[in-house]
Amino acid sequence: MDVLRWEKRQLLLLDQTLLPHRIEYLTCTHYRDVAEAISLLQVRGAPAIGIAAAYGYALAALNYQEGKGGTLEDYLKKAAEELGDTRPTAVNLHWALEQMNRVYQTVKDKALDEVREYLLEAAKGIHTDELRLEERIAEFGSSLIPKGARILTYCNTGALATAGWGTALGIVRTAHEQGKEVKVYVSETRPVLQGARLTAWELHQAGIPYKLITDNMAGYLFRQNKVDLVLVGADRIAANGDFANKIGTYNLAVLAGFHNCPFYVAAPSSTIDLDIDTGEEIPIEMRDPQEVRMVGSQLITIEGCPVLNPSFDVTPHQLVTAIITEKGIIKPPYDLVKIFTKEGVSR
Repeated sequence: MDVLRWEKRQLLLLDQTLLPHRIEYLTCTHYRDVAEAISLLQVRGAPAIGIAAAYGYALAALNYQEGKGGTLEDYLKKAAEELGDTRPTAVNLHWALEQMNRVYQTVKDKALDEVREYLLEAAKGIHTDELRLEERIAEFGSSLIPKGARILTYCNTGALATAGWGTALGIVRTAHEQGKEVKVYVSETRPVLQGARLTAWELHQAGIPYKLITDNMAGYLFRQNKVDLVLVGADRIAANGDFANKIGTYNLAVLAGFHNCPFYVAAPSSTIDLDIDTGEEIPIEMRDPQEVRMVGSQLITIEGCPVLNPSFDVTPHQLVTAIITEKGIIKPPYDLVKIFTKEGVSR
């Protein structure tokens, strides 16, 4: 199933807020449709929102009307700012927009229709490249998975969050296809339940054995020696290996460290931000308090209850066993500046 696809001058996005009970696609004909879908989590996951933003940039070129005030360059700059402001933590979003702007700068003197064609092809290229890189991440990562492994994962890092294969969950999928007989514990991932709604659904569709747990059951599993490794994704990785991921990831890293359990992070190199030295510099998105007050349409607390709702937390590199990218498996010490150049991170 396509998470997103380009069709007849419009972007179709699988509405992930309706899963697993309804499968519907949003039709985006304007870049602001894409921005809204990213903001509302209708499309989500660091790689997926980067791809969506690239298509949103291409849509902006199609939306632009000559002779109605302002230049195309100004219009595209405005579109990139609006798309980039939707989710501040995930660096893939900003990386994709920077890539699109670089393409525009090389073709901006061409006719408008040619510029539009180049930008659309650039967005399609980002989409295609991302899928190829996910498959490489999965191949590298599966080498770390022993037969019969009991894997604890968090949030959703599968096809729904990416170009179509997955990062952390893509590794699980590949290990399953290799006959490694893996079993997965799926943390529900409060407050909006990406694990319960999305990861469980993906694993069910793929025929991979899994059990759903509430987030506060993880300690029980570790205490009972029922976890062989933890495998998560990332939304931004600092130069020293600190990383931001869905709120609650740090809890699992601390538990894994205490119980001497391997803790792996899987992400494409576009998730690495060499412009920041440590995780302390990663901006943390604060989201709508209603996400915590509600489960679906059901209020679960006092109306107007004060809420703190950070979408991400930062895990220090000392708790990370290895980082898995399309370039290979990176182990401590995490001097990512020496391993990657900014050009390398940009693929």
